[in-house]
Amino acid sequence: MARRAAKIDANQPEIVEALLDNGYRVRSMASAGDGFPDLVVGHDDWSFVRLVEVKNGKRGRLTGDQIKFMDEGWPVDVVRSTFEIQALMQEWRKQHG
Repeated sequence: MARRAAKIDANQPEIVEALLDNGYRVRSMASAGDGFPDLVVGHDDWSFVRLVEVKNGKRGRLTGDQIKFMDEGWPVDVVRSTFEIQALMQEWRKQHG
C-alpha cells in the first residue's frame, strides 16, 4: 500500500525551534506513521528522551492510531503551542534537572 507524504502541523517548526533554543535535540518522526508521535526529543547524553505529539491549536485532535499508540502504554506529551512546550520543558527540568 502506498504511503502518503508526511504532513506536519503548521505550528511544529516553532515548537521545534523552541526546543532547539533550549538545548534539546529533536528528530521529526512525522513520516513514521502508525500513530508514532511527531517528535523524539532528547537532552544531554540521551538519558533523557521524550515523545512529543504536536497538534495544531484547539481543533487538532488525536487520530485513532495515535490514541492506540498511547493506550499501549507509550508515554507521549501532546502540545499545541509554544506556550505549552515552554511549560512542558519547565516540568521536564523539575523532574530531571
